[in-house]
Amino acid sequence: MSFPSRYREKLMELCDGQIVVTVDPDRCLLVYPMPEWEQIEQKLIRLPSLKPQTRRLQRLLMGHATEVQLDGAGRILLSTPLREFASLDKKVVLTGQGNKFELWDEATWSARCERWLEEAAEDFELSEELESLSL
Repeated sequence: MSFPSRYREKLMELCDGQIVVTVDPDRCLLVYPMPEWEQIEQKLIRLPSLKPQTRRLQRLLMGHATEVQLDGAGRILLSTPLREFASLDKKVVLTGQGNKFELWDEATWSARCERWLEEAAEDFELSEELESLSL
């Protein structure tokens, strides 16, 4: 997988190309610059581990976390288990999500976008947080 140059330069500046890739319950991969991952990992560790939902999330995210290094061409090598989890084949979509990226199989991404758009059209009630958001 190769990062576009604008992301590659920022990642090299931010974390010297050190990245952590893990899985997401939506069947995509989450790609964190190392400093961001370290913060997420600490938050996960501090969660109450007696709750089954917490343990599942910790096992999923921390158990699949894989450190990778961005090469000079802006590429990372994804392990077979990570590629299989997200059904990554030939065409992928990389989306910026603030402190992380999501890496999706292109067909899965397109289908999810369609579903999200349909759900948004059906759901006209906005939460307080969304009501105050100006785009």
